[in-house]
Amino acid sequence: MTQLEPFNENSYYQDPAAFFARLRETRPVAPMPGHGRSWLITRYADVRSALTDPRLAKDVRHWPGASRSPAGEASASVHAHMLNSDPPVHTRLRRLARQAFTPHRVAQLRPFAQEIAAGLLDEMAAARGGVVDLLDVYARPLPVAVLCELLGIPEADRERMRVAVADYDRPEEVKRVARELGVYFTTLIAAKRAEPGDDLLSALVPASTSASEGGTEDWLTSTELRSTAFQLLIAGFDSTVNLIASGTLALLTHPEEMARLREDPSLLPAAVEELLRFTNPLNHATTRFTTEDLTVGEVMIPAGEWVFLATSSANRDPARFPHPDRLDLCRDTSGHVAFGHGIHYCLGAPLARMEAEVAFGALLARFPGMSLAVSPEKLRWRPVSLINGLESLPVHLA
Repeated sequence: MTQLEPFNENSYYQDPAAFFARLRETRPVAPMPGHGRSWLITRYADVRSALTDPRLAKDVRHWPGASRSPAGEASASVHAHMLNSDPPVHTRLRRLARQAFTPHRVAQLRPFAQEIAAGLLDEMAAARGGVVDLLDVYARPLPVAVLCELLGIPEADRERMRVAVADYDRPEEVKRVARELGVYFTTLIAAKRAEPGDDLLSALVPASTSASEGGTEDWLTSTELRSTAFQLLIAGFDSTVNLIASGTLALLTHPEEMARLREDPSLLPAAVEELLRFTNPLNHATTRFTTEDLTVGEVMIPAGEWVFLATSSANRDPARFPHPDRLDLCRDTSGHVAFGHGIHYCLGAPLARMEAEVAFGALLARFPGMSLAVSPEKLRWRPVSLINGLESLPVHLA
């Protein structure tokens, strides 16, 4: 049996596409090194099928043989959300949260996103001719501002939210940030209950109120409402940040495609889909576990094992996407799994797509001569299993 290389910065974090390509060819269903009883699935057909398999669960209380306790008290106060649940709880939570991402609500947010992007570009223009970290000055502030507007977070608190979501990326800060945001959202929800606004939290408060009164099937406990707010903020941040930053890098390193997009902005929706497939903001889907023995290909994964579905690998599988390592803004990207598939398909996908269209369109129009300030080989990627994101993106503006 082929020896599986260990996870390290050079083989996984710094070049996941090459790492996954080797696995697809040699061991498409393989133990995940360094992660205990865990498995990695890398081929498109297997990943897409597994994303809809009910034998792969997310709520640890459904662990086979004996339920496991959810996360600790501080974390549990904000972790009772869709990504940690299975039907029928997941069905109820998703039905209620879906109102955040209706076409009407996303359309309402587009002018706000355009205004934020324009303001950030104005600030960047002061450094024209110099070097800026596009990740820090553009890719991060835009999504957090849009998410705060969606949730109804007051303007005075938005810098605090920006710092919090950035800190949450550091393992040693996760529990502290979860605890502090739990307290923050408890207070904010109480304020929305007393004085509702035209925002998502205000819209969800009645569902929480009806729960306390023994209301209808469309209800949220106070913990679920707090957790939903937390999930939308955290989950909606990293993926969009990475799409904007990594997508910009992909365009800068493929100048013909960047010129094509700049000359024909009508390509933006198709370009966003190809950049999602090509850059993959997440290396794999959020974790699942087997509730019973599960056979994938010729490999049997025992019950009670963690499974990582490598969506980024699936999106580079030549069996599904010909010449997958070539950026082609006009390719057929249908079926890509950058946002997942099945019941856990990313609820915020319409918002992320809108933000990316705004971000790329405004950036290319404002700085047509933008270029990388360092060679691509010098860029570093964050050493995080789930996240496929740059540590910085220094660019020259022109």
